[in-house]
Amino acid sequence: MDKGEEQMEDELSDLKKELDHFQQEKERVRAIVGKIGGVPKFRTKLVNVLFIIVIVISVIISIFSDRSLRLLMIELATVTLSVKIIYLIHCQMRVNHFQFWILSSLEWRINEIMRQIKTQMRKE
Repeated sequence: MDKGEEQMEDELSDLKKELDHFQQEKERVRAIVGKIGGVPKFRTKLVNVLFIIVIVISVIISIFSDRSLRLLMIELATVTLSVKIIYLIHCQMRVNHFQFWILSSLEWRINEIMRQIKTQMRKE
């Protein structure tokens, strides 16, 4: 083999290694994303069902009760909805933080690859 073919084989093997590394990173990120919140967990479903039950019961009782109990049940439904909204805002903040972390990691990795490419270009 001449020097050009040998260099191409080296580059090809480097590309294969990079592809394998990329596949491993992709699987790792997929696992992390799955842990954070792909499919709702049993606990989340249970909490949602409890919120719905409390709100429905509060509304039904408020419809068929006298004035003082009606106000109490409407307030209970309002507080329950407020707590659920606060919880949803909290979950969205966690997702936003995770997305920011992912984007920052990608930017760092791209900058690192760009530095490697620049140093390789200078060597050649």
